[in-house]
Amino acid sequence: MKRTFAAGIVGFAAMLLAGSAMAGEAKVFETKSAINNLSTVMVDGGKSRDLTVGLGSGAYRRPGDPANMFYAVSDRGPNFVCGDVETVLGVSADQVCKGQKVRVYPTPDYSPSIYTIFLNNDGSFDIKDVITIKDQKGVPLTGLTNKLTVAKTEKPVDANGNMLEQSESAIDAEGIIRLTDGSYWIGEENGPSILHVASDGIVIQRIVPAGSEKDFAGAAYKVTGGLPAILVTRQTNRGIESMAVSPDESKLYFMVQNPLANPNADAYKAAKNTRLFVYDRASEKLTGEYIYQLDDPQTFRNDPSKKQNAPRISEVLGLGDDRLLVLERTDKTTKLHEIELKGATNILATRWDDMSTSPSLEQENDLSKIDLVAVSKTLRFDSADYPEAPNKLEGLAIMGDGALAMINDNDFGIKGDPTKVILIEGLVQADKF
Repeated sequence: MKRTFAAGIVGFAAMLLAGSAMAGEAKVFETKSAINNLSTVMVDGGKSRDLTVGLGSGAYRRPGDPANMFYAVSDRGPNFVCGDVETVLGVSADQVCKGQKVRVYPTPDYSPSIYTIFLNNDGSFDIKDVITIKDQKGVPLTGLTNKLTVAKTEKPVDANGNMLEQSESAIDAEGIIRLTDGSYWIGEENGPSILHVASDGIVIQRIVPAGSEKDFAGAAYKVTGGLPAILVTRQTNRGIESMAVSPDESKLYFMVQNPLANPNADAYKAAKNTRLFVYDRASEKLTGEYIYQLDDPQTFRNDPSKKQNAPRISEVLGLGDDRLLVLERTDKTTKLHEIELKGATNILATRWDDMSTSPSLEQENDLSKIDLVAVSKTLRFDSADYPEAPNKLEGLAIMGDGALAMINDNDFGIKGDPTKVILIEGLVQADKF
């Protein structure tokens, strides 16, 4: 039976009132929906692996949507490095990777998609209204790597080690918002890029770093170079993993997952400064670039580390005008920081966007020495306080009563992890929801 808008609000409110009056109390949801089942993968001499859909790379709920519903987006599909071949497929890495530095895509035809999630009173969630992301001809995009020459990328192979063809149109969707006109904006990791997508999933435009447009010349949709050229120095698999919108929908916000490899990977490994951008929808131009400093990796209590590149940004959620919630995580610990842009230095189109600047922004962890101010941070959540929280939380949505929903990226179940949604009241205050 189809859930009505009113029934969704009443049912969701009743669920929250039943035994969850305390702010900060968590409720966890899982799904048994058949849509969640993707495929079974097996190679000669190996073991079978049941894959599920990786729903939780990004999430968003529009104000006015049913109170118990949000949108979620999947990334490029099941994929893993050669070091995980034996764990996932039960054969040696040499059998699949054959001594090459490649990435394995066991279901290479998978298309990144947008899903509608409904939370139910009984602790389950339903998956409905799947929209594949498509090119201008209506052909579903794959998640295979782009044919990049300006930025670094990886070579894909299938589960049997056969080389796969890269695609100019392919995307790695990681963050999502939906506007009142029904269209979506998506943060994309591989390019890195941001995409405007119509309500039916057709890409309207992809915005890439200036100077890299030629690498997308064969894409079956419009590509423009509206991002700073310096973003091509992003570390592989550390591109744009987020997307947020201001309450009036005039501005988009997105962040690079980690500091850039600028001028090299050694700088990336030691850097704390990652970049947050503001995009004005009316002028279709960037109007702001701000510094967000990652936390000390030793403060992630479930998996403290000495590696400064262990923390990363996986989501940004708009709470108000230039007020955001940032999801900063390691493999086993997730923190949520509320930030404000007010008082921080806008470095857009300054020397810090020039790749010839030395030392680079990524080599200057002490901002006081270079007269720059990062955005302010206030900790609102630490998953170390919630043992029921899944690892690798990547999507955030504010539900109809103001409770915060968080969904994990289960990496398509390649290691057996399920997708879960954790719902917590009283963590944040948004201008509207």
